[in-house]
Amino acid sequence: GGGGDGGWVEWMKTTRYFQTKAILSHPEANRTDWIEKVMREPEASEVQEDRRIRYWAYIPEADKYLRVVTLEDKLTVHNAFFDENYPRRRRRH
Repeated sequence: GGGGDGGWVEWMKTTRYFQTKAILSHPEANRTDWIEKVMREPEASEVQEDRRIRYWAYIPEADKYLRVVTLEDKLTVHNAFFDENYPRRRRRH
């Protein structure tokens, strides 16, 4: 619920994969407000071997951690889904 048009925030870009696969597989990927929160205020992030970047943040409404994967530019969203393993797999440096 809530106000607003629920559309993409202006700066957010997405890959074709995101548009055709991610939002169909993961309903939470439609929550651009959650994705924006994760990208702006990540609790953790790491660079994958393919140079994409993973971000995680806790979503209180869902009581879950959302993982957002972007391309190298850190702006283009490639995937977003609840990561059930995040708290347990988190590395301590």
